[in-house]
Amino acid sequence: MAKLELRNVTKRFGEIIALNDVSLTVDDGEFFVVVGPNGSGKTTLLRLIAGLVAPEAGDVYIGGVKVTDLAPAERGVRMVFHNYALYPHLKVYDETRFANLNFPLKIRKFLSEEIVKTISSVTHRVGIEKELFPRKPDQLSAGQKQKVAVGRALALPPKLFVLDEPLSNLDPLNRLHVRGELLRIHRELKATTLYVTHNLPEALALGDRLAVLNQGAIQQIGPPREVYDRPANDFVNVFIHSYDLPVRPV
Repeated sequence: MAKLELRNVTKRFGEIIALNDVSLTVDDGEFFVVVGPNGSGKTTLLRLIAGLVAPEAGDVYIGGVKVTDLAPAERGVRMVFHNYALYPHLKVYDETRFANLNFPLKIRKFLSEEIVKTISSVTHRVGIEKELFPRKPDQLSAGQKQKVAVGRALALPPKLFVLDEPLSNLDPLNRLHVRGELLRIHRELKATTLYVTHNLPEALALGDRLAVLNQGAIQQIGPPREVYDRPANDFVNVFIHSYDLPVRPV
C-alpha cells in the first residue's frame, strides 16, 4: 500500500480546463472520497492518477515515487470503472484460458498454481460464487459484474485502489450491500483507496476524508463531519446541503 500525492496538477482538453492546479494527499491505508457534480473533473482525476491521461503541469507521486511519466502498468494502480470494463467475450473465470478474473495474472505469465491460489482468495474475499465462473458479462447482473470488476482489480496486490462511481448502475438495495462489502474489503486489505462519486450520502458514509471538487478545482478537503458542519464556501454549502440527509455524518 502507498501514500498518494498530487502536486499542482493541471489537465486541459482543448479550451476546457478539466483540472486546475489540483494538490491533494491520500495517506497510506486511507479511504479517501472525491465528490462533486457531474463534469467537475472527478473521472479525469482518476484517469490521470492511473496514467490513462497525462497532465500539462504538475506531478503524481505514489509511495514517494514520481510516476507522472510511468505507463499505467508500472504504477501499481488498480482501477474499477463505473461501467466495469469487463471483457465481453471472456468468461468470469477459466483455469485453462484467459478470463476476466485471471487476465491480469496470465498476461504477466504467472504460474498456473499461483493463479489458482490467487483467484481462490479473491473470489472468497469478494463473494463471487463458482457458478458464475462459466458465464460471460452479458449473463451477469449489475451487482455480479461489479463483484467481478473488483475481483479483477484485486488479483494483483494494489499500491492504490481507485474506483470511479462503481455503484452507479446498482439498484438501491444492492448499492447499500455492495457499499458495505467495499468497506469490509478495505478494512481487510488496508489498501489506500480513492473513491469517486457524485452521490453525497455515499461519500459521507464511506470516506475517512473527502474532497469536494467543482469545475476542476478542489473546494474543500476534510473529514465528512467537518465538511458538512463547516463548509468552506458557498458552493460547498449549497452542494453539501442539497441532500435531505436523514442523519449528519459522524
